[in-house]
Amino acid sequence: MGIDLESLSEATSGAIGSLLSTTILYPLDTCKTRYQAEVRAHGQQKYRNLLDVLQEAISNRQVLSLYQGLCTKNLQSFIAQFVYFYGYSYFKRLYLERSGAKRIGTKENLVLAAAAGACTAIMTQPLDTASSRMQTSAFGKSKGLWKTLTEGTWSDAFDGLGISLLLTSNPAIQYTVFDQLKQRLLKGNRDKAGNSSSSEALSAFSAFLLGAISKSIATFMTYPAIRCKVMIQAADSNDDGTKKAVRKSQKTLPGVVYAIWRSEGVPGFFKGFHAQILKTVLSSALLLMIKEKISAATWVLILATRRYLLLTRSRLKSA
Repeated sequence: MGIDLESLSEATSGAIGSLLSTTILYPLDTCKTRYQAEVRAHGQQKYRNLLDVLQEAISNRQVLSLYQGLCTKNLQSFIAQFVYFYGYSYFKRLYLERSGAKRIGTKENLVLAAAAGACTAIMTQPLDTASSRMQTSAFGKSKGLWKTLTEGTWSDAFDGLGISLLLTSNPAIQYTVFDQLKQRLLKGNRDKAGNSSSSEALSAFSAFLLGAISKSIATFMTYPAIRCKVMIQAADSNDDGTKKAVRKSQKTLPGVVYAIWRSEGVPGFFKGFHAQILKTVLSSALLLMIKEKISAATWVLILATRRYLLLTRSRLKSA
């Protein structure tokens, strides 16, 4: 089977968009991750909000450390988006060819998206774990990718994989909520217009607003899993003066859930939720904007490269 150039173009533009959006928002992501990873110990906590993380970096003259792990995160983000967009586009094309259908239904679309997400999570989990450990290491003391991954066993590199697979349900929840809200809004518009021939399309503002609301709801429903995943993957504290809230032996899902419940109660499962929403919305907006802007250029570049390779091969054969 030949290379699917359309899927390759979608994957490349999506990966480049992800690379740029990740770089732009990385300091925010680092502050968010460090804030999420901390559990209150003996009634004390180091960070009260995201600004405390930023203030620590500034006071220690380690502002550039907000970018520690950026290369690993970019590599993980690039590969993840490439695999996801290629897999999703390929699965859609394969489904249409095998089923003979002209379009993909909502349920089938969610299954294909979940399958692409699961493949992505499995392939990029070690990089995801490494980047989280680098971000949560003491400022200025982050280790390289290889040293971070080889500190423990290779199974440690897949910490949080089960939760990552569970979180592939996030887009499914978002799409379902979006569809329900869209139908309610359109029905309301038809009722106001007094006829059923009213436009079925959402305005750009309505689509953006419903997208933000549906993403927020999906994030809220899956956020406890998101925070547990960050804590499982976080680097161990090197502060000898403070007892670790979560020891290495407790870095399992039950251990992390118990630590949060004991130290912070139910609100602890939603610590950093506002930061997660801010980062997620900005990241998604930047990713889609950049992807749309470069997708046409990417397609032209791939076609030009393919033509050049074919001409080169034909010249070599005739020589």
